[in-house]
Amino acid sequence: MSKKKLTRIDLQKMKQDSQKAVWITAYDYWTAAFADQAGMDMILVGDSLGMCIYGYSGTVPVTMDQCIWHSEAVRRGAANTFIIGDMPFLSYQVSVEEAVRNAGRFHKEAGVDAIKLEGGRRVCPQIQAIADGGMLVMGHIGLTPQSSGQQGGFKAQGRTAAAAKDLIEDAMAIEAAGAFALLVEAVPPEVCGIIRERLSIPVYSIGAGWEADGQLMICSDVLGIFQAFTPKFVKKYENLGEKTVSAFQQYAQEARNGLFPKEEHAYKMVEKELPKLKKLIGQ
Repeated sequence: MSKKKLTRIDLQKMKQDSQKAVWITAYDYWTAAFADQAGMDMILVGDSLGMCIYGYSGTVPVTMDQCIWHSEAVRRGAANTFIIGDMPFLSYQVSVEEAVRNAGRFHKEAGVDAIKLEGGRRVCPQIQAIADGGMLVMGHIGLTPQSSGQQGGFKAQGRTAAAAKDLIEDAMAIEAAGAFALLVEAVPPEVCGIIRERLSIPVYSIGAGWEADGQLMICSDVLGIFQAFTPKFVKKYENLGEKTVSAFQQYAQEARNGLFPKEEHAYKMVEKELPKLKKLIGQ
């Protein structure tokens, strides 16, 4: 029996029933297919692909076209999973009109179910316009990588009473603007818990503790592939980085020593055709 893709109504009911939603990033067909097979509730095609796929030092260089291409691949790999496209830097900040246009591109060209954008009250006009355009939009507060320079780097947010109050006010404004859900990143669990209690929409955590309505993780962190740095909130469930290097080393050793390929890896000529070939080439 095929998996049923969740809807906004399903996600809202999960919050009401205190059922945790689980989602993960994916950037390509096969990772999306594996996430779908694992039963993930949602997949985020995050602008984190800048670091995890392209080797950028951050998310700022990521373009709309890159996000669309990867979202298309993820959609093909996980046809029955709720997919969220991540709005990259400068795809929504310049104007409300451009935000709506680019959100529409995600839906028309990549077939996503929703989009996500970073920022608090200052992006509420964009959130409202996108929602008014008939599209689902998720907010993202706390550590916002696209503006991490303003935040002093990749650091936890909301650790003082004043900063936490500011985040709570951002969250409430985002809900009022029409967002269907909110992602909170790198924030103390107590603060995320207050936000969850204050909001009627689902509130999800990436590095914001266990008080949320669900958890997001970066696939490259879960699998132990990303090696540039490891955030405090990451738990590696596998070490595919080391296993990949080991597999490459074993292949190289066998190929250099004539142990690969062997007969079982080779195609055979049609019977009696080899003598004919040798005759044709005078061998």
